[in-house]
Amino acid sequence: MMPPEEESPAGGGEGDGDSGLVLLQALKSGSTRKQGCDPFAQTQRSKLQHRRARINQQINKEMRMRAGAENLFRATSNHKVKETVALELSYVNSNLQLLKEELEELNSSVDVYQNDSESISVPMIPLGLKETKELDLLVPLKDFISEHYGEESVLFEKEIKEFMELRQAMRTPSRNEAGLELLMEYYNQLYFLDSRFFPPTKSLGVFFHWYDSLTGVPSHQRALAFEKGSVLFNIGALHTQIGARQDRASLPGLNQAIDAFQKAAGAFNYLKENFSNAPSLDMSAASLNMLVRLMVAQVQECVFEKMTLLRAQHDFLTRLQLAQEAARVEDVYSLVHQTMTQAHVKDYVPFSWTTMVHVKSEHFKALSHYFAAIALCDCPAASDAELPEQEKAFIQFHVTMPEGPSLRILLQDPEERRKLGKAHLKKAIMKHEEAMRIHGLCKILRKMDILQEVLSFAHKRSLSKYSEIDHEEDFFETGDAPDIHPKTHQKPEIKSPNFSQVKVTDLFHRLGPLSVFSAKNKWYPARRVHLMRGENGFGFTLRGDSPVLIAGVIPGGCAAEAGLKEGDYIISVNGKDCKWSKHAEVVQLLKSTGEEGVEITVITLQGSEGPKAADKKSAAMSSGSGMLKSNKENSRKSLMNSKSASTLLVWSKKSKRSKKSTYGVPFTAVGDNEAMY
Repeated sequence: MMPPEEESPAGGGEGDGDSGLVLLQALKSGSTRKQGCDPFAQTQRSKLQHRRARINQQINKEMRMRAGAENLFRATSNHKVKETVALELSYVNSNLQLLKEELEELNSSVDVYQNDSESISVPMIPLGLKETKELDLLVPLKDFISEHYGEESVLFEKEIKEFMELRQAMRTPSRNEAGLELLMEYYNQLYFLDSRFFPPTKSLGVFFHWYDSLTGVPSHQRALAFEKGSVLFNIGALHTQIGARQDRASLPGLNQAIDAFQKAAGAFNYLKENFSNAPSLDMSAASLNMLVRLMVAQVQECVFEKMTLLRAQHDFLTRLQLAQEAARVEDVYSLVHQTMTQAHVKDYVPFSWTTMVHVKSEHFKALSHYFAAIALCDCPAASDAELPEQEKAFIQFHVTMPEGPSLRILLQDPEERRKLGKAHLKKAIMKHEEAMRIHGLCKILRKMDILQEVLSFAHKRSLSKYSEIDHEEDFFETGDAPDIHPKTHQKPEIKSPNFSQVKVTDLFHRLGPLSVFSAKNKWYPARRVHLMRGENGFGFTLRGDSPVLIAGVIPGGCAAEAGLKEGDYIISVNGKDCKWSKHAEVVQLLKSTGEEGVEITVITLQGSEGPKAADKKSAAMSSGSGMLKSNKENSRKSLMNSKSASTLLVWSKKSKRSKKSTYGVPFTAVGDNEAMY
């Protein structure tokens, strides 16, 4: 059994930021398989995840108690019992509220995920991973192998355990590329699991349990789509943690943060577009829409920081660009804040997230006005040569043109520049103060020293500049500066997951090619046939590979007399397994037989899955059922060498029978890919 093909990333455990989170590796079948982090490592991040798991279990317990109490309250007519149950319900609801607040505080612990650099930068918002319960698939998969495939299930225990170990490992991924590869490997293996063990008309009887990342409320479903969607959510969440921990004081760190947040946005967007009827709030369309917008806003913030690093020169046009870049960050954070305060979202989004987004919106609006003031006050008046270029930039700078003199006079008169700069600084100071006021409303944010320091520094800088340009003889009333037109030089990109990035091999490939040996196909019991070569050969035509198909049988020939039929698949020749054999290999085995003849084993598919339909591997590897909001998942190119992907992305499945096809392949009509033997 070959393990999934994969490459170990260079420096697998480096840069994780958590000394105890070591990437464990075990040798299996002569190759390395990635494992999860040490679950007992006492690091800040692991402690946080342990607390999350504990709170999730307590919420689960309290919700079961509440459900039982509510049922009793509705069922009983005894007044005293009703009073007792009502009192118990009030205690349970109170406990649930406390647990909800504790989980919200946990989700607000963004400082744990930030980098350890001494540089001061505004914290980013990462997501905690969804927790899941352990799952024992040994008995269900063994039973299915015995019943459906007719194989000795004990021979596949190694593969089943290997899959279960992979699932266990992906519960604790390391916070680096190796952790992402581990999640992606498991995600890709679910394609094969669905094709092998989840028929469209029958349930495997296995429940997948996952806890909501934001509320801790447990959900469980039989649909493998729930498992796949939850893993995809964790891929996005892990990208947010990787993005948050980058050192954004350096250009490489900023580029890595931008890439991570763009990939997080892509994962959440892919989830939103391909899943419907999510069983948990964190995977609802409204929640995913909010998360995509949040990630885009964080990318835009990184772009602004990148521009401040790259544009070291202090000329007029550069500062105008910085002001417009800051206005763009304010614009996207305002949109995120609107999304977070919608009725169906605000109840489960942590208050600290909503507050931080609001703070950032005001903070970057203040910065846009500050850089506008700096451009006007610190840069020399435009010369005649510079004037056309500065006029062109300035005419598109404000949302509405400022009142006062003409643009030419404004740019060339130092006093007019100072007046407008002073108006921008006044507005900057007002917005800084508003950001600090909103920040003070949230107890959790008040504990965040870095954010407090950033806001305080920016406020003092604007006050200092205002004092510097304020003259005692100024008797004019400072006007209201118009808002700055948002503009960015690097638009955020939503990067969809690259599923082919991590190559995997079907763990259960010994069961045979998926074109025939899949959960949705059924076949009659295997038949052993003894063939003797006649004067005209065996009397049949063969077509295709893996497995080879009997495309036609000559009436009255050796094959017909032995009971072979058109549409049979050859799965062994003289005891040699031929499920994966190529056409030429089977032919060679048949030709090498002597006078004693040859013994072949064949199977025949039941129902509509005839030789024509089953020979089309791409059609056979697509289950063709389910309720997708869009059909994008079915149309994307699969890395599993099939022409279409499985419908793992459906929350619930409906059986869908294909139309019956007839397969009368006359033995005289030998096609281009057929040969008579």
